[in-house]
Amino acid sequence: MENIVGTKSRLVWAVNLCALVLVLLWTFPTFGLLVSSFRDRDQISASGWWKAMFPSEASVQYRAPGPDTATLINGLYTIEGNIFEGGAGQVQAFGTSIREPGAHEVGSSVDAGDGIALTVAQDGAFKITSPSAMEGTRGMRIFANSVTPAKFTISNYGRVLGAEGIGRAFLNTMTVSIPATIIPILVAAFAAYALAWMEFPGRALIIAGVVGLLVVPLQLALIPLLKLHNEIGIGKSYMGIWLAHTGFGLPLAVYLLRNYMVGLPREIIESARVDGATDFNIFLKIILPLSFPALASFAIFQFLWTWNDLLVALVFLGNSADQLVMTGQLKNLMGSRGGDWEILATSAFVTIAVPLVVFFAMQKYLVRGLLAGSVK
Repeated sequence: MENIVGTKSRLVWAVNLCALVLVLLWTFPTFGLLVSSFRDRDQISASGWWKAMFPSEASVQYRAPGPDTATLINGLYTIEGNIFEGGAGQVQAFGTSIREPGAHEVGSSVDAGDGIALTVAQDGAFKITSPSAMEGTRGMRIFANSVTPAKFTISNYGRVLGAEGIGRAFLNTMTVSIPATIIPILVAAFAAYALAWMEFPGRALIIAGVVGLLVVPLQLALIPLLKLHNEIGIGKSYMGIWLAHTGFGLPLAVYLLRNYMVGLPREIIESARVDGATDFNIFLKIILPLSFPALASFAIFQFLWTWNDLLVALVFLGNSADQLVMTGQLKNLMGSRGGDWEILATSAFVTIAVPLVVFFAMQKYLVRGLLAGSVK
């Protein structure tokens, strides 16, 4: 049955199923991050992002104004307000102790001691009354179980892009990523053409060396390279990190581009040489246009790597406020704002927004570039 024309083999179905699972595993967390970035801290703490469209249950703790704010109404000293402080919600039950926040029904009058009575309405409005002047300086604490309607806000993005310093880090990351993507492509394109179409002694050894460099951990070169940069005066600068990313990305760039260029039709190259074209003209007018899928594939990888990099940026650029990149700023937010989930979600989505745009804009060239040289 698998050999019948128009039918798909089991392997094809298995591959499609695995691809679908991988897409879902990547899409759901990303979508959840986006939804969480539009919610406030209380909603994130109360329910998961998949319940963002539904009302959420939460415990409310509110301290009423002090006794000095009481006014005399109908012979009773009265303090009024709303436990939601201008927000929206519905009280299901309330109490005067954190141990029993839902001990009393909405609308009932509760004796809080010393003749003080407390009443909480369903909309959160409360009234504290006493036949005599209330003593003390601090107000009564009110606890309630409430249901808060779903709401979304864009204020998180305003805080992140402005007050939290992500805006400056965004510009620093762009300053690092764009040149660190373009420079290795320019260098690797020339090297790949030479290794693919130019005959010279030692070419096979150079190709073997490039393949060997692919498996060398970049951490081995961090300290020696930083010492070299300090000696020549480019340490802790943009020029230093551009050259570092260029060096770390060149082996993969040369490998991908060389595999793609070597698969181009030989007849085109030979015809151009017969017509008197130089290697530079062949490279510029024939090889580069035909190699755009491979160039785009490496550009995606290099840009995503440099954009999401933290280690190389900390080593070669530093962690000062005017040089900190997005990943470094997000790391600082996680350290100083570990409980502000809305800020972390917003910062993380701002961080991945640009790589997503780059990936989807150039993804049609990705497969063609990666499969270069695999089929003859």
